[in-house]
Amino acid sequence: MRLRAILFDMDGTLLDTAPDFIAVTQAMRTSRGLDRVPDQHVRDVVSGGARAMVLSAFAVDPMSDEFETLRLEFLDRYQEHCAVESCLYEGMAELLVEIEQAGLIWGVVTNKPLRFAEPIMQQLGLASRSAVLVCPDHVSKSKPDPEPMTLACEQLGLDPATVLFVGDDLRDIESGRAAGSRTAAVRYGYIHPDDNPDAWGADIVVEHPLELRAYLNQVSTSN
Repeated sequence: MRLRAILFDMDGTLLDTAPDFIAVTQAMRTSRGLDRVPDQHVRDVVSGGARAMVLSAFAVDPMSDEFETLRLEFLDRYQEHCAVESCLYEGMAELLVEIEQAGLIWGVVTNKPLRFAEPIMQQLGLASRSAVLVCPDHVSKSKPDPEPMTLACEQLGLDPATVLFVGDDLRDIESGRAAGSRTAAVRYGYIHPDDNPDAWGADIVVEHPLELRAYLNQVSTSN
């Protein structure tokens, strides 16, 4: 079936948002008189969300009140700093233009809350170009459940089989496959050193956004 749309995960797939997460983490440590942690420690756990990033930077019991205080501070600081250094991955701007020129549509399906995702899309000038933005606020279950992908396809009025979902986490691939979409895993995102995108069962695995060109050309012209 011919491809009609490409949906992207946000963090680690469409955008490199780690610099803002790192800035927030280091600022929290500095405010407490602590030395910086290696930036890579934060980058390695971005896909785990605020919980994982706080635990990577502070020796704290995840069941304690102190942890919850740190987590809430992290989220508040990030809301003020979520669109400062985040940017499209190298090659992604070119890929989006090519997608649009080919008459395809694209959008975002993310586990990032709307209060962060929306301003980032607006700040980077992507909100007006993206055909859909699905966040946890819009569904009862987040990825790896298929509900976010199913909702995105419904909003676009498309059969999931005509949609390619691109992500940097097993949850993305599981969500896309369960919804009946084609899937692409990227190696350049926030992948834990112990993880292996080749084992996720995606239709294609790429090292760089522009490697998707050949696949898109193939599936967008097939019947």
